[in-house]
Amino acid sequence: MKNLLKLEELFLFGLALFLFSQLDYGWGWYALLFLTPDLSMIGYMMNPRFGSWTYNLIHHKGLSISLYAFGYLTANPVLMFAGTILFGHSSFDRVLGYGLKHEDAFQNTHLGRIGK
Repeated sequence: MKNLLKLEELFLFGLALFLFSQLDYGWGWYALLFLTPDLSMIGYMMNPRFGSWTYNLIHHKGLSISLYAFGYLTANPVLMFAGTILFGHSSFDRVLGYGLKHEDAFQNTHLGRIGK
């Protein structure tokens, strides 16, 4: 089942790349900003509960889809760009096995435990 979910996320990552390709931005911007959603891990400096909340908010696909859709409806390419970055990053994270975080520890995710 885990491999099937990873395959699904790989296709969703491909969708994010396709959506980005329809925007008028260079691929260098995508590469440069691809890891910026991981700045949400800074919340773990306060405590695991706050860290999981900030991480999960930024890595939630509902947020990325909402940003993209709102950008599309308002003809705002910056919001569409942000939505594709968040969506692609979250999908790629899940391909690698990094899921949404539980409140007890960063390594405890909805896809299982990270590491040994």
